Amino acid sequence: MTQIHRTPGRRRRLLGAAATAALLVALLPGTASGQESEPDPRIGLGAGWLDAQSAISDLELLAHRDKPAGFVNPANPGDFGFVASDLAFGGNHAFQGNYNGFNVYDVSQPANPTLVSSVVCPGGQGDVSVHGNLLFMSVEETRGRLDCGTDPAAGTRFQGVRVFDVSDVTNPVQVAAVQTCRGSHTHTLVTDPDDSANVYVYVSGTAGVRPATTMAGCNNTPAAGTDPARWRIDVIKVPVAAPEQAAVVNNPRLFADPQTGAVDGLQNTPPTTTHPSGSPWGPSPVTDACHDITAYPAIGLAAGACEGNGILIDISDPANPVRIDEVSDPNFAYWHSATISNDGKKVVFTDEWGGGTGARCRDTDQPQWGANAIFDIVDRKLKFASYYKLPVPQTLQENCVAHNGSLIPVPGRDILVQAWYQGGISLMDFTDSAHPREIAYFDRGPISPTTNVLGGFWSAYWYNGEIYGSEIARGFDVLGLRPSEHLTAAEIAAAREVQMPQFNAQHQTKVSWAPSFAVARARFDQLARTCTTTIDKRHNGPLTVSGVTCLNGATVNGPVTVRPGASLLAFDSSISGPVSAANAAAVHLYESTVRGPVSITGTRGSTAIVASEIHGPAVLTGNRTGSVEPIIADSTVRGPLACTGNAPAPINLDAANRVSGPTSGQCASLD
Repeated sequence: MTQIHRTPGRRRRLLGAAATAALLVALLPGTASGQESEPDPRIGLGAGWLDAQSAISDLELLAHRDKPAGFVNPANPGDFGFVASDLAFGGNHAFQGNYNGFNVYDVSQPANPTLVSSVVCPGGQGDVSVHGNLLFMSVEETRGRLDCGTDPAAGTRFQGVRVFDVSDVTNPVQVAAVQTCRGSHTHTLVTDPDDSANVYVYVSGTAGVRPATTMAGCNNTPAAGTDPARWRIDVIKVPVAAPEQAAVVNNPRLFADPQTGAVDGLQNTPPTTTHPSGSPWGPSPVTDACHDITAYPAIGLAAGACEGNGILIDISDPANPVRIDEVSDPNFAYWHSATISNDGKKVVFTDEWGGGTGARCRDTDQPQWGANAIFDIVDRKLKFASYYKLPVPQTLQENCVAHNGSLIPVPGRDILVQAWYQGGISLMDFTDSAHPREIAYFDRGPISPTTNVLGGFWSAYWYNGEIYGSEIARGFDVLGLRPSEHLTAAEIAAAREVQMPQFNAQHQTKVSWAPSFAVARARFDQLARTCTTTIDKRHNGPLTVSGVTCLNGATVNGPVTVRPGASLLAFDSSISGPVSAANAAAVHLYESTVRGPVSITGTRGSTAIVASEIHGPAVLTGNRTGSVEPIIADSTVRGPLACTGNAPAPINLDAANRVSGPTSGQCASLD
């Protein structure tokens, strides 16, 4: 197992030596040849409500909390009136929605979450979002009351979005409630980078249109009729300082045909009579609403999963979103949710075939059904890349299909942690959008050994270092990442260094990584996965590096020359000659000794000299490494250290070098 450790001297800040050695050995060709794969331990797990068997890989279950009283029906764990739904986070608190209200957990100690408060407020489906001291909650069902009362036969009906003041998390107070014609199945917070005084809420209502007797102006007229309440979303504007003034300010027709103006301009009938499996469509992929929209205000885009279509939306004017592209897929029964990559170049759409209640991960189900569809965003257009489906079959007793997830902020990679209902939690690496793969998982057995009882993970999200899961029937889970061949200690540490004041999965914020030893080492580990040549013993004579050459505990008796476009990764190695690299892709020296000068010029990828010893001058010139600073840290240079024309300039991560000669140029302050 890789781990972070600190020791005196030159290795005090590095991530374990054994970790890199294990990583490089694991990447040697043929290490697994001749070995038969073991059966997936998720197959055959024993059933149980609160005592089911579980299987886990490259994760650890840090904590579980059963659903509190008032939010569960012990006689029927899958009771729809008490479903645990979506999650949102603010500060040290996790807010867990429920069809009967919401619960607040203190997660300042992730391995020991504590219930802070519970708010009974029925109405389903209880999706929540947080902005500052405001919590927003979706209400869809006709049992919802304006005053949160529990008797559905009394009181004023409410379907729409509630707003709570949660400045005192022990006593949340409803301060606004905005009615909409189809209620709110889900909602999306949208901020305006130029207007911090207001926040917008995009409301996705999928219920039937309520009668005008409960809300004036609602009508269920056909698309050609007058102002139908279908084929639109609702936009609520919320003044942050005066949330009681929240109101609908627009009803954008995101599905309209731009030529004819017809409001029902997208998919209006299923592509075939039956689903490709031969079974009836369920749900039906007909677009008259969005199920979910994910906004990314920093890039001015949103991705809408809209029943029969996936759409790309320009949100540069948050009150007036505009559709800019749309796609359909004959394998998709119901476009359900979306996640955009941090660089804004990919989007993952999910297909909720079966509506979330059906067993749709059977061994007879094809990998493109009830799956993720990954699209590249090219010139503001959606271009299909691949599908990803949970790679292990589930039983007929387990509702299972692609559901809600979020990005894990590992620099240089696209990793999604995702809920699959009773299929558990799966981590998908989609860095290569055409070849996504699973890198970790957690799963429990079915709730019932004989019948399909609704349960499993509704959401699985990363927040400030851990994974939090909302389990429909069982409660609240916290999981941690464990280092593995798929995800190293440095990559996990770099992800944990990203701290956010709040998090809503449907409101993505752009992540950037401050320079650190973990981030630098993560880049090394990622390059190490691409080694084309690995040397772990003695190499006599000069070494010319091509491809990606990795030295792991090696001794090179001669000079090392790195060809243009090639990469050199040296760990715990000794080179008895100069190292020179001109126009290389990357050069990394970790805990290594070079008995000669080092010259690195014109690198275009990344450069790092960390905890190493150079017997001669070190020169870095004209390296153009984009947003990645060259690093010279915690090293000994027995000669001058000179740096000129590097963009950006080299840094030492506050770990001074020991230089016996003069330091000059951009490296003048690195000793």
